[in-house]
Amino acid sequence: MAKQKTRFVCQSCGATAARWSGKCDACGEWNTLTEEVVRNESAGRGARAATGDARVYPITEVDARHDERLATGLGELDRVLGGGIVPGSMILLGGDPGIGKSTLMMQLGHASARILYVSGEESLRQIKLRAQRLGVQGDHFLVLAETNLDAILRAVNEQKPDLVVIDSIQTVFRPELESAPGSISQVRESTAVLLRHAKSTNIPMVVVGHVTKDGVIAGPRVLEHMVDTVLQFEGDHHHTYRIVRGLKNRFGSTNEIGIFEMQEKGLREVANPSEVFLSDRSRGISGSCVTASLEGTRALLIEVQALVTPSNYGTPQRTVSGVDGRRVSLLLAVLEKRYGMMVGQYDVFVNIAGGVRIDEPAVDLAVCAAVVSSVRDAAVDHGTALVGEVGLGGEVRAVGQVEKRVSEAEKLGFKRILIPRGGIADRKRRGIEIVEVDLLAEAMEKLLG
Repeated sequence: MAKQKTRFVCQSCGATAARWSGKCDACGEWNTLTEEVVRNESAGRGARAATGDARVYPITEVDARHDERLATGLGELDRVLGGGIVPGSMILLGGDPGIGKSTLMMQLGHASARILYVSGEESLRQIKLRAQRLGVQGDHFLVLAETNLDAILRAVNEQKPDLVVIDSIQTVFRPELESAPGSISQVRESTAVLLRHAKSTNIPMVVVGHVTKDGVIAGPRVLEHMVDTVLQFEGDHHHTYRIVRGLKNRFGSTNEIGIFEMQEKGLREVANPSEVFLSDRSRGISGSCVTASLEGTRALLIEVQALVTPSNYGTPQRTVSGVDGRRVSLLLAVLEKRYGMMVGQYDVFVNIAGGVRIDEPAVDLAVCAAVVSSVRDAAVDHGTALVGEVGLGGEVRAVGQVEKRVSEAEKLGFKRILIPRGGIADRKRRGIEIVEVDLLAEAMEKLLG
């Protein structure tokens, strides 16, 4: 009997190697190479695909009409998807364990669509208990506890649902493959089969994926390239708020976010996130100020907090949560060089309240103001917000869509907002005072005196 040919596949990045080694040469992870049998595909999938209809169409004959999107029943999720789920599309949802991915998927049952929920991690009894807690009921919500891909596809062909949810893709396996469920080859091949089935039947599918310790979706990176939409479900286990962020979307913007609050009976949509994030803000406390951040088409008012204390160590601490730590270090250097505030002997702690993460540079001015406020122990006026990017020369640079940021601050009752000069054209007929600044020193003078 001929010996089977094997190869070693990295379970972190999907790279292959001819022999085992302790470290993957592609991604640098240790002890991730596992042995898998190489199967002969000459008479398999490739040969069968070659016999199909491969007709070439002129671009003028292609039907460009838009199919009606499937509403999920969750307005925040529809916002991230670009208005709903496109027929025949495949969506990959990733997130930390216990963050609420299964809860979010089961709450799709509140929609009127016919949904097939396939679970490879829970029994039917467990699914029923969660459905009762979330108030999901009705014959339109179908459940299946199965991990065999062939059995799942048979159920899809029999029931012909409007939407299929696979929870999770790491538990699904193809019987033809000898590797274990959750391995790179099983995840890749199972996703490819489901994708072809979704495109051929025009039935959209949502697959739930695990994430690694680094926060990226587990499995090969090619998995994200195969699907149409990649959603990241983010949140802190110590906070009740959850954010759905679009990392890739072939049918909409990737800048949108959806905000939910985890409650006893499931996830509740947050209609006014700015008001929620500022609800616990204290008055008269130094090191706190409000800025307007833009997430997609939505402006969010968030609180930036800073605490500056004398250091008890040889090397001062720089602890940051919610913003880029390297960006904060850059801003501290600008404060020393361009503003003359020495913070080299102080421990600096910066935090974005509410557990959200902001990556845009428009919060630079707020971070600097919070640090200066903490050093001086002088509180920023409670009715003042500020927006602006800070350059290395100490200048306050323009940011995008200032109108939306100013309107959001005005809507929540703020009396004054500091913005970069020339950032807004129409300053009349507003219930908020607009103060334009050029330099960081000028902004601190008008803010703190």
